[in-house]
Amino acid sequence: MIRSVIIWSVACILVIWGSIKFMSSKTRAFHQSSTQPNIIVIISDDHAYQAIGAYGNKIAHTPNIDRLAKEGALFTNQLVTNSICGPSRACFLTGKYSHINGYKANDGKFNVNQQMLPGLLSNAGYQTAWIGKWHLGTLPGKAFDHWEIMPDQGFYYNPDFISKNNDTTRTEGYVTDIITDKAKQWLDSRDKSKPFFLVVGEKATHREWLPDIQDLGAYDDVDFPLPATFFDEYEGRPAAKQQYMTVEKAMQLDRDLKVNVDFEKFILYERMNPAQRKAFADYYQQKVTKDFEEKKPTGKALATWKYQRYMKDYYATANSLDRNIGQILNYLDREQLSKNTIVIYASDQGFYLGEHGWFDKRFMYEESLKTPFIVRYPGKVKAGSTVNNVVANIDWAPTLLDIAGATVPTDVQGKSFWPLLKGSKPDKPDRPVYYHYYEYPGPHLVNPHFGIRTNQYTLIRFYGKLNYWELYDVKKDPSELKNLAELKEYVPVMADLKKKLGMAAHEYEDTEAEQIINNL
Repeated sequence: MIRSVIIWSVACILVIWGSIKFMSSKTRAFHQSSTQPNIIVIISDDHAYQAIGAYGNKIAHTPNIDRLAKEGALFTNQLVTNSICGPSRACFLTGKYSHINGYKANDGKFNVNQQMLPGLLSNAGYQTAWIGKWHLGTLPGKAFDHWEIMPDQGFYYNPDFISKNNDTTRTEGYVTDIITDKAKQWLDSRDKSKPFFLVVGEKATHREWLPDIQDLGAYDDVDFPLPATFFDEYEGRPAAKQQYMTVEKAMQLDRDLKVNVDFEKFILYERMNPAQRKAFADYYQQKVTKDFEEKKPTGKALATWKYQRYMKDYYATANSLDRNIGQILNYLDREQLSKNTIVIYASDQGFYLGEHGWFDKRFMYEESLKTPFIVRYPGKVKAGSTVNNVVANIDWAPTLLDIAGATVPTDVQGKSFWPLLKGSKPDKPDRPVYYHYYEYPGPHLVNPHFGIRTNQYTLIRFYGKLNYWELYDVKKDPSELKNLAELKEYVPVMADLKKKLGMAAHEYEDTEAEQIINNL
């Protein structure tokens, strides 16, 4: 009898102890998730802010990005510090300028062993992952707990993915759908006792703009308004005149617009399966090429025809991007993760949609300098709010560290804008955003330059082959058509901005720019 009582007592103690451990584990997990939000950063490639409904576009079909803006904060002056794909990602990951993080152009090998945001968040208790486009010349290595990335630029159809164990596999389907599926799979399998930091790296809307089959022709009934600056003659702007990125001259009929393409042989379509190639051939041969051959456009008519085709493919490619953002938001709702998950939508930089006659990015002009940036954080960030302050992509990392309650290292060059997201009014004017672009001649002959952007002015110094100043009042001249640098009435403004530029170059330890300024 006594033995039975002892056995029963021990069993009760074990059950109670197990329950305490279970509740303690649940309490710890709840406490951690309630104080440290999950973070998802969806970063697209070359998606222009002016192609998004929330930014005023009346043509684009972006209901899910628009939903984020309605439920969060939309930034109108979120600027990049080097408008090109890989370097922009490097600035985001490190919170440092290109000359400090070592990745100035898309031709190097990014040092993944340096101090980066995922490692700092990992130290703060986060589980980290990057899925999709990476495009930094090296593999992520140990930078993330989990990663599945595409080699180089990746492909829109049937893309390859490299996993952390260095296995390369090809997945049948459309890239944006596949990235979403892989992201959801990781979210399902993660350690749910930890908060997570997930970067969803999208390929869309990068050149050559291959829409999902279901989106082929989605905008064929739209006659896109020609930008007022489409036939810009670049008066007073030698660097703008020198470039090679106009829709008229640099955009290729076959590669970019799929006119008279052999879909069985052209390299972009080799990896497509027969059904995919047939769908593309039926659309681009039977409709697009036929239209081109019937019209036989030349001169300005040809440039205009190319612009229309560019827009139709670009916007159609973005349809899948927005649709899959909706899938991610629905997943968070379904798994009851929305309330405590920060969702950020951004692009690696802005993009030209015919402004100044261009496609691509690189220049320190508004369309490529600004990136879309939307933050949703229920209960913490006011729904439907707008942030007009000037901030930069080197500020993303310290902001997320700040929100997560992690220490921001002193060598991080960006500054947290978490107070702005909470609605605080800054007690001093916005600091100018410093910019430096390097890649030359590259594919588009954009001259190297550096400069600063304030709330009102953009000051640019071109150097190298071309050496001169440009100054724009972006409030009075948002299209940046009139270079004010040599006008007498702007001498005081130039003097003030040059001083601020020198201070910025010194503060951010850009010795190359500092030397150029000092030698003027």
